[in-house]
Amino acid sequence: MIVAIDGPSASGKGTLARRIAEHFGYAHLDTGKIYRAIGRAVVRAGGDPADPAAALEAATALDPASLDDPALGGDEAARAASQVALMQPVRDQVLDFQRQFAERPPGGAEGAVLDGRDIGTVVCPAAHVKLFVTASDEVRAERRHKELLERGEAPIYARVLQEMRERDARDTKRDVAPLRPAEDAFVLDTSDLDADAAFAAALEFIEAR
Repeated sequence: MIVAIDGPSASGKGTLARRIAEHFGYAHLDTGKIYRAIGRAVVRAGGDPADPAAALEAATALDPASLDDPALGGDEAARAASQVALMQPVRDQVLDFQRQFAERPPGGAEGAVLDGRDIGTVVCPAAHVKLFVTASDEVRAERRHKELLERGEAPIYARVLQEMRERDARDTKRDVAPLRPAEDAFVLDTSDLDADAAFAAALEFIEAR
């Protein structure tokens, strides 16, 4: 059983994916952390994230357990991720990694839940269940703003909203794997839903399938 969950940042897809995986006992993969994990692995090994050979070696040796590293949320991992993600051999390896995770979930799980931005359209187009989680720009910016405040940062809401809109524009207009719902995806708008209500709606759709 493969559940593909896509959507823009701060839409609630990550929280929803974790709850669905826990509910069914499936393996969960947050694909947004993959390039960060690869980049950080290169840096920790004393390498240069801009080195194609070092980046590909780290991508080939990627372990799903490394995605739980709290350091992946830091600036160092983000900078390294932006470098390794530019390399096509690394991207090819990441695609293979994601598909293997979906087809052969670790830990003997009977299913996998993957969340990202192109899971239902590119990574797992034959997934049994596809969800596209979204919310209004303003609601997503409020969520991200609150998240940053809880981290001890002092963001400006207007700037958070602007950056989010700019990223959305880049993701939806890019030539390769643009952010969009799969044709057979269930679009779940969480603008007016809390985490429990979103989970209930998703669960109803999944069980109906």
